[in-house]
Amino acid sequence: MNPIIEFCISNLGSGGYEALQVLEEDPDLDIVEYGCLDHCGLCGETLYALVNGDVVTGDTPDGLVKAIYQYIEENPMF
Repeated sequence: MNPIIEFCISNLGSGGYEALQVLEEDPDLDIVEYGCLDHCGLCGETLYALVNGDVVTGDTPDGLVKAIYQYIEENPMF
């Protein structure tokens, strides 16, 4: 089972799309886009994604990608 990375469409428009493009290249991740993830306050402040249901943030697209991989490494599913 692959980690599930969830993105909010609004956050993608704020710069998260670059992170999504990088992560989509990884066949070991399942990427999902939603209209809203109900984290509107966070969405307006920083780039973020949900990784297996937990919020992971980054100041830049590259920072978000690094934070996501770090989270996955530190929180294995099995």
